[in-house]
Amino acid sequence: MSARKQQLLKVHRRNKRIALLLALLALLVVGVVLAWWLVPLLMLVGWVAHEAWFADHLFYRGSDDYQYCFPEDAQSQAAIIEGGRLKLAGELPPGETLVLAVRVRHTWLGRWLDPFVEVGDDRQDFERSVDGVRYLNLSGQRNAVARGELTVRGRRCRVATEATLHVMASPDFTRQRTLILAPHADDAELAAFGYYSRCPEVAIVTLTQGEIEAENYQRLGLDKAGAARLKGRLRSWDSLAVPLWGGVKASHCVQLGYYCLQLPAMAAEPDKPLASRESGEGDIRSVRQHNPLSLPGDCDGAPTWSNLVADLVALLEHYRPEVVVTPHPELDPHADHVATTQAIFQAIALSAHKPTTALFYANHLHDNDRWPMGPAGMGIALPPAIEPLPADRLWSPLLDPARQLDKAMALGMQHDLQGPLSFKRRLRRQIQRLLAGRTWPATGDNEFLRKAVRRHELFWVRRILS
Repeated sequence: MSARKQQLLKVHRRNKRIALLLALLALLVVGVVLAWWLVPLLMLVGWVAHEAWFADHLFYRGSDDYQYCFPEDAQSQAAIIEGGRLKLAGELPPGETLVLAVRVRHTWLGRWLDPFVEVGDDRQDFERSVDGVRYLNLSGQRNAVARGELTVRGRRCRVATEATLHVMASPDFTRQRTLILAPHADDAELAAFGYYSRCPEVAIVTLTQGEIEAENYQRLGLDKAGAARLKGRLRSWDSLAVPLWGGVKASHCVQLGYYCLQLPAMAAEPDKPLASRESGEGDIRSVRQHNPLSLPGDCDGAPTWSNLVADLVALLEHYRPEVVVTPHPELDPHADHVATTQAIFQAIALSAHKPTTALFYANHLHDNDRWPMGPAGMGIALPPAIEPLPADRLWSPLLDPARQLDKAMALGMQHDLQGPLSFKRRLRRQIQRLLAGRTWPATGDNEFLRKAVRRHELFWVRRILS
């Protein structure tokens, strides 16, 4: 995680400890002044309330405005929401990506149940107690917007009358040669399965084995190192095999075999080999035998930053992409994700082949672990941006129901997204289902099946300067 997210977590945990201490003091007073049996009853009620309404990791206030600015070529149009329909002040500018900036304010029910806005046949959820500027994704509903027929209705919230529509035009990037960077197996599927399943010329490169946190495999009688090695082999296999479900040829899937959560340390000392933290391995060639081409790191198998950048240079020159798809350098805080984008841009600077466009994705956020909020199958509203981001253009292609189902099945094949929920998580979900009205999809228990399988995918578009 980034330093910012670590700081946010630190503050969040400190506040929880203070709240818990105050609650215990209040319970002590209740037990002494009223009756001792009220103490366990109130503790149970407090725990249930926490699981239902206060267990989310949201590190900002619902009253904070999201901070977005868009590039100069984005067209902005004043709009009003009148009679439950969106009306524009003028003609709808050309462009396929439509984002509506509007103030959303919760009702009393929106403090306890997730507020959402219905936009046509879509639904986009926001945090409870929302009271600020939010950004609805209207991509795919251009015709209804142009006719003045798009309905916009708040549920458990009120939507302001005045709004601003931002319209951005992009080519269909799936028609261009593309290289997708996945820090771990499943990142390409989470962010871009719909993209790559429509792209005739695409290659997927996974940087790490994803071998850490393998305690679940110790149930097979393996020690910690053996469990990590097995998990690394399985996830490496996933990174090569699962893209076939989306039509990507085996000759266009590459596993580099570096070690999970070691990329930032490698970047700090580019020539120092950094072995796995858990598997005991230090030779990246152990999972490279199925790669379709030889790479510089195959010579010595050393897990170094210099080898990683050299590998990426070779891949750029082999696949010659026009577009690279990689984690958002400012929005996605996962340490390996940040380092992945750093590595590909270093490689581009050294490569004889220069892509022209970077598409950024965010599979994790600094300050909201539930985004995209709301049920699977619905749209993706823009994520929280409490601190301003660069003024990138947005591109948000659609996934029809059949492709959403294929994406869910691709995620279900990933070993890291399989397995039953813990008893605590199952109990929390039942409490939230009953008291907070939340739902989860039938396609799988992992939270990413709810977050990633949507009618949109969302990318930030940035031109690569040569």
